[in-house]
Amino acid sequence: MTMLEPRAIGQSYARRDGHAKVTGTAPYAFEQQVDDPAYLHPVQATIARGRVTAMDTAAARSVAGVLDVLTVFDAPTLADASDGELAILQDDTVHFRGQLIGGVVAETAEIAREAAALVRVDYLEEPHDAQLRVDHPGLYTPESVNPSYPPDSDDGDVDTALATADIVVDQTYTTPFEHNNPMEPHACIALWETRDGKPAITMYDSTQGVHVVRKTLAPIFGIEPEQLRVVAPHVGGGFGSKGAPHAHDVLVLLAAQRAEGRPVKLALTRQQMFALVGYRTQTIQRLRLGAGSDGRLTALVHDVVEQTAAVKEFAEQTAVTSRKMYATPNRRTSHRLAKLDVAVPFWMRAPGECPGTYAAEVAMDELAVAAGVDPVELRIRNEPDVDPETGNPWSGRHLVQCLRRGAEQFGWDARNPVAGQQLSGDWYIGLGVASSTYPGMAMPGNAARITHAAEGRYAIEIGAADIGTGTWTSLSQIAADALGVDMDAIDMRIGDTDLPPASVAGGSSGLTSWGSAIVAAARQFRHDHGDVPAVGVSTTAEGPENPGDEEFTVQSFGAQFVEARVHRDTGEVRVSRMLGVFDIGRAINARTLRSQLIGGMTMGLSMALHEESVRDPRFGHVVTQDLATYHFSSHADVEDIDAIWLDEPDEHLNPMGSRGAGEIGIVGAAAAVVNAVYNATGVRVRDLPVTLDKVLAGWA
Repeated sequence: MTMLEPRAIGQSYARRDGHAKVTGTAPYAFEQQVDDPAYLHPVQATIARGRVTAMDTAAARSVAGVLDVLTVFDAPTLADASDGELAILQDDTVHFRGQLIGGVVAETAEIAREAAALVRVDYLEEPHDAQLRVDHPGLYTPESVNPSYPPDSDDGDVDTALATADIVVDQTYTTPFEHNNPMEPHACIALWETRDGKPAITMYDSTQGVHVVRKTLAPIFGIEPEQLRVVAPHVGGGFGSKGAPHAHDVLVLLAAQRAEGRPVKLALTRQQMFALVGYRTQTIQRLRLGAGSDGRLTALVHDVVEQTAAVKEFAEQTAVTSRKMYATPNRRTSHRLAKLDVAVPFWMRAPGECPGTYAAEVAMDELAVAAGVDPVELRIRNEPDVDPETGNPWSGRHLVQCLRRGAEQFGWDARNPVAGQQLSGDWYIGLGVASSTYPGMAMPGNAARITHAAEGRYAIEIGAADIGTGTWTSLSQIAADALGVDMDAIDMRIGDTDLPPASVAGGSSGLTSWGSAIVAAARQFRHDHGDVPAVGVSTTAEGPENPGDEEFTVQSFGAQFVEARVHRDTGEVRVSRMLGVFDIGRAINARTLRSQLIGGMTMGLSMALHEESVRDPRFGHVVTQDLATYHFSSHADVEDIDAIWLDEPDEHLNPMGSRGAGEIGIVGAAAAVVNAVYNATGVRVRDLPVTLDKVLAGWA
């Protein structure tokens, strides 16, 4: 693979969209300017399972300003109702509490919300099941886990290895279900018009992939993809939840279809987001590690029980990372699902890798304690020379360097190997470490268009998304180096299905996938038009269909170090220092890269200490439906946090030498916190989050 000569790449450029965002002039989905909009508010089911027998809309229709009321009995018919999450208002069946069963369209958002509350719904309620347990009678093996991994793996003779091991760790770890909660709620505007006798639809959507929205929704409404234009130049966060359209997108299109050319706007409330746009599944994970007296693994078993929705399967790949992380001749992993009467789980930053690595890396810490081996040294002793799953060489694996550099910079040698022995005033102090990995992914189907728009200026067009990660800036840097021009010569256009196709901003694959397409277009542009192109000439080119080198395993790696302080009387936990050292290939933009890594680490800290959605199984609904009861890390929780990287170019994934970095920061972070709390207190909390009551119970 011919690598780019980095000039703009690797520099610390300020965000090109930064000024517009901080001055409030960057239009997000709900803020797009449309003429005479109407407003939509959903009606949601208040039972967890059953049927809607009647919907009395008279009171709602009598409110001044109400324009339309949709119900399960009179909504337009969808052309394709095969997707259980998206096929809303097509029958009277209720699959989970909070499911969309109607909507009110009105002159203002306030009127729509008031009228929606007046819709009277009668149900035939049925018994429901909304609680995950390890002995759930309906557990089954899915055909695959996200996105397409086999659900189980079995190599070697695990049972014999465990029976003959000098040391065995056998523990169960649990993670609660969590909600993404981006600052910008899920929102959209839909305008359904007719041109030449055919639907012509414009949709402004808060999404991580405009082309994914179009490809998904067009067949549902029986239209060609070209009849649906989706626009999203600025997106206020997503963390995976905006990686595909959800039921509210279908609802706004159904309302717009009946609105006779009038745009319809919908912004979900924070409470509605807890039922409608996905979440991280709850997990119950049993880890069994067998090792010699020196801590070298002889067996590893990672068995996962997690939930999916009865209406649509989503299987998280929780144990997949354990197939690759450490060397052992005997290994087995499994995933079992329980179909519950709940909303559909979906992507949340590093789905699978994040909760799976939490359990595995805490188990490794328990092995280090049992073997009397330093936790950093234990990980180095179990380093594999090649990919344990495939036998392929690594495209670049520098985890040992991450561990050693982090240990030196963090002051790991000052750690007391005996837990609960270091006290400063009223606070016990402990240090913890965890390793992390995340696949270097690339998506096919990307293309870019390059135009010499004016003397010395180049327009770069690709339907990519910027969800706050810095795409506007990083793609401009890639384009500048690919064309051999300065950054000031690049005008970037993204976030519109009128632009060449682009894959979703997910799986840490964005810059690899889109950047590879831009490099391919730039090379074709120079081939077609030379170094002195005429003004107005243009080239559109597709990126490689299968980016990366299949002969190598491409993964990013990292080492997370944490200092935790635990109050000796209250059990309160404070993380005073946090350092991540990462092997993510070449940096595209040093400033936005560091921001992504620190953001992921902060989210991992939040997972460790705060985040927990609570479902009441009696009624099937989420109790923690706002940011007052769903806790996450604030400024007071994030003290001294830093992220550094090795900047070792990866020569096998893309011509930039980079690997994705949006998710590696969260992987391993929660485990490092839990391991630091153990070192501080001698209390091992295996059920996230680590709240003070669990610490106190361990002391008792």
